[in-house]
Amino acid sequence: MANYILSCCSTADLTPEHFAARDIRYTCFHYSLDGVQHTDDLGKSMPLDKFYAAMVNGAETKTSQLNADEFIAYFTPFLEQGLDILHLTLSSGISGVVNSANLARDELAEKYPDRKIYIVDSLSASSGTGLFMDKLADLRDEGKSIDEVYQWAMDNRLKLHHWFFSSDLTFFVKGGRITKAAGWFGTALKICPLLNVDNQGRLIPRKKCRGKKRAMEECVKMMEQHAQGGLDYAGKCYISQSACLEDAQAVAAMVEAKFPRLNGKVEINTIGTTIGSHTGPGTVALFFWGDERVD
Repeated sequence: MANYILSCCSTADLTPEHFAARDIRYTCFHYSLDGVQHTDDLGKSMPLDKFYAAMVNGAETKTSQLNADEFIAYFTPFLEQGLDILHLTLSSGISGVVNSANLARDELAEKYPDRKIYIVDSLSASSGTGLFMDKLADLRDEGKSIDEVYQWAMDNRLKLHHWFFSSDLTFFVKGGRITKAAGWFGTALKICPLLNVDNQGRLIPRKKCRGKKRAMEECVKMMEQHAQGGLDYAGKCYISQSACLEDAQAVAAMVEAKFPRLNGKVEINTIGTTIGSHTGPGTVALFFWGDERVD
C-alpha cells in the first residue's frame, strides 16, 4: 500500500463509486441555489437532475471555492496518519482555489515537516480532472512513489485535452462568457460554440458550429487531430454532460466507432453543481490524452 493519498476537488466530476473504487479522496466546493447554501458533494444531497431542473426554472446559482482553513481541516487527518498528500486543484484559469491549497500547504508544512504535500494546478476541469486522477491512480498502483507521480503530473498536464460544446447558450450569457447579442443570434441561428481549455487552463471559444450535430462532429474531429496515436489512440476517454445524456451518448458512439483501440468504453459522467452552475444544461465535454496544448 502506498504511503500517500491522491486527492482532488469535487470538480473532477466523477461518481462517488469511481472515487472509492480507485481510492481517490476528494474535498467539496460550495454553491448556492436561490440563496440557499449547499455542498458540491457529487449529487448526494441534491440529485443532479433536480439541480439542472431548478436552473431551467430560473433558480439563481453561485459557487464558492474552498478556503485555506477548509483545506487545513481536510489535509490534517491524513498527515496525522503519517500519510503524504498529492492534491490536484481545479484549473487556475477558472478558479483561484490553488492559492487556498498552497496557503494550507505552507502552514501545514511547518507543523508536519516530515510530510510531503504536493499541490498541482491541474489546468483542467470536470471529468478532464477525473481522467487525470485516474491516470495518477494507475501510476500509484504500479508502485510509483509520490515524487514520481507528482513529476509525471507536472510533465503531462498539458497533454490532457478538453473539447466541449453547448446547445443552450442561456447560462454562458448569464455568466458573461458571451454577450447577450451573441447569445440571441446564436440561439436564433442554432449556433453551438465549440470550446476547449488552453495551455493556461482557460476556457476558450474555438469555433461556431451551425447545429448540434455539426458540433458533435467537430468535437470528434478535434480528437482525431490531437489524440495520442491518432485513430490508433489506445487510452481512456471520458465525457461529461449536463442534463443532455442522449447527446453525450451520441458523441460516445461516434468516438467508439472512430477509435477501435480505446481502453474500454467511453465513460460518461454528469457535470457537477460547481461547473454546471456556469454551463447550465446542454453541455457535452470530451476528454482524452493527446499532444501538448500550446495555446
